[in-house]
Amino acid sequence: MSTACRILFFGMLVALSGSALAQSGYPNRPIRIIVAFPPGASTDIVARIVGAKLGEAWGQNVVIENRPGAGGNIGSQAAKRANSDGYTLLMNSSAMAVNVSLYRNPGFAMADFVPVLQGPTTPNLITAHVSVKANTLKELIAMARATPMSYASSGTGTTPHLDMEMIFRSLAKVDITHVPYAPATAVAAVAGNQVPIGCTTVPPAVPFLQAGRVKPIAVTTAARSPILPNVPTVAESGFPGFDDHTWFSFFAPAGTSPAIVGRLNQEINRILQLPDVKSRLDAQSLVFTPNTPQQFAAALKAEVKRYAAMVKDSGAKVD
Repeated sequence: MSTACRILFFGMLVALSGSALAQSGYPNRPIRIIVAFPPGASTDIVARIVGAKLGEAWGQNVVIENRPGAGGNIGSQAAKRANSDGYTLLMNSSAMAVNVSLYRNPGFAMADFVPVLQGPTTPNLITAHVSVKANTLKELIAMARATPMSYASSGTGTTPHLDMEMIFRSLAKVDITHVPYAPATAVAAVAGNQVPIGCTTVPPAVPFLQAGRVKPIAVTTAARSPILPNVPTVAESGFPGFDDHTWFSFFAPAGTSPAIVGRLNQEINRILQLPDVKSRLDAQSLVFTPNTPQQFAAALKAEVKRYAAMVKDSGAKVD
């Protein structure tokens, strides 16, 4: 069955459960979205776009609550403890799938949540301060091999952290020091030359690139970013087959009813395909593909397995 057919079929099931939801009055009070990263992070950007549109559509306030820390684990722990009544959602990144392998005890398990929808994805971007002489990934690796070098990331357990460990330590066999930051402050640290290079998702880097305060080195996805067409991929830069990204997705506490999960999925799918929302996502190199909770659950299972292998192969550790 094609993706379009699956979504159509799932929409019919959601419609059939609509009467039960109508009888329960859901939603009849404010909805809280716990964001596992600070304001300005890509996770936060997507949550606020969706939250505003969801509030307009349903006539209820949607409150964004940033609970950053421990690579997204603090937010996940807070959401895990929430009631499974559909009034608390978790917005987290692919760090969530990384951390169940990276941390001995992240304070949650994937089974503590119901996947609602896999949101937009974006490449991770390696950047350097404008004073750094290297302009390519090969030159950057050569510099790191000759002189001890550190890098900023979006935080321990994020895919930018894991990608840099994989590229430098595992593939290039070069020792490098990790300095974890929050996503937006990681790019600011590179722009301020506090750390010579960094890796984050694309959205927090956009204003710094536009201002000429950092220079792009490579993106981690198999294809180049539409908004950075002149920036090569890691695969083009000497590591064929390298392909990774960051996703930003919605979860509900385990036990949330399928009817509520279905309605949330259907509405957020609709919101992320609105022309004005798509335009905003495109400007940030954020790509969304509609999906059902079942499709996201299957993809999530594969991601957890893939990242477990990357953690092992890269030797990435909690700082």
